[in-house]
Order: sequence, then C-alpha cells, then structure tokens
Amino acid sequence: MSDKPFSPASERNRDAILAVLRSALAHRQRVLEIGSGTGQHAVHFAAALPGLSWQCSDRPEHLPGIRQWLEEAALANTPPPRALDVDDAVWNVAGDARAFDAAFSANTLHIMGWEQVLAFFTGLDRVLAPAATLVVYGPFNYAGAFTSDSNREFHGWLKARDPASGIRDFEAVDALADAIGMRLVEDVAMPANNRCIVWERGQ
Repeated sequence: MSDKPFSPASERNRDAILAVLRSALAHRQRVLEIGSGTGQHAVHFAAALPGLSWQCSDRPEHLPGIRQWLEEAALANTPPPRALDVDDAVWNVAGDARAFDAAFSANTLHIMGWEQVLAFFTGLDRVLAPAATLVVYGPFNYAGAFTSDSNREFHGWLKARDPASGIRDFEAVDALADAIGMRLVEDVAMPANNRCIVWERGQ
C-alpha cells in the first residue's frame, strides 16, 4: 500500500478545475502552483497539459509527500518542488525574477490569515511576468454573504481551528488582484459551492 499523502477532495475536484485550466492557461508556458499540498493536483494537471512546466511549491514540511507523487508519475514537465512560505521576503522558486507567466492555487486563501493573503499577492507581483494569468480555486463570499449553509458551517469550523482563517470576500481579493494589475476575466461556479476565479494582466 502506498504511503503517499492523499486528499479525497483533490480527487473529487481535479477534473472540474482542469476544465477551467485548459482554457485559462492555453497560451501559458510556466506555472507556479502555490500550496501544492499532497501533489495530486500537480500530477493530474501536468499530465493533461504537457505543454506547461508545472512548478510545485509549499511549506517545507509538505515537500516530501509532493516529491513522492512527482517521482512516481515521472513527468517531464514537473521540476522538483520548491519550498515556499508566502510570508518569505523573497520567494526562491525560480532563478529569474518574473519567471512565471501563470500561477495556480487551490484551497489556500481561506486557510491563511489575511496578512498572508496580502503577502500572497505581493509575492505574486514579484514572480509573475508582465503578461500572466492567475487561477484561484476555493470558496468565496459575495457582498459579505455566504453562498451556502455548508460554506457558513465551514467558515465556523475554520474560525474555531484558527481565528485568523476564514472564507474570504471575493471583492476584497479581487481588489488585491487589481492592485497588481490583474483584471478579472472569469468566475466559474464549481461543485461543492466553490469557485474557480481567473485573472489576467498584460493582455
């Protein structure tokens, strides 16, 4: 039996997310995934999108599990995962500044504190190319309201676990994207009351 980390949620949502990525990243070449988690998404997306270089990143404690997934899949377009905490003053994820023309992150913004969400966008501004795409998957509130009872309950669970976490207001996150020159191009309803949001800049 494999001892690789495994996320049932990643298995459930991967194909719905991939459908968005096929279109959103059609003209991109190098993707930075922030918060790769188990590595399941990376393997699935990189296998389906062989024209993309898919760079995994996460906090150091998650890298061994990600490496297991990447090494077992042995895909040519998945370089070794890089250590990344969004609070890092410098994101050491590439040799060159603005090396990525795309970024992807799933189920991260509601886990982070708001200060880390701010750092997420500050860091992205430094590593994304002048023409770039950002795709973020997860739950969001709109106009300060929950979109479902299950999201309200999930938000309560998050707050009990870590008061700094919680489902983010779309408008606040969109303002952070706008501040680094990214404009909203798509907001796709996903299963389980999640969203897949796409921003672009330099188009």
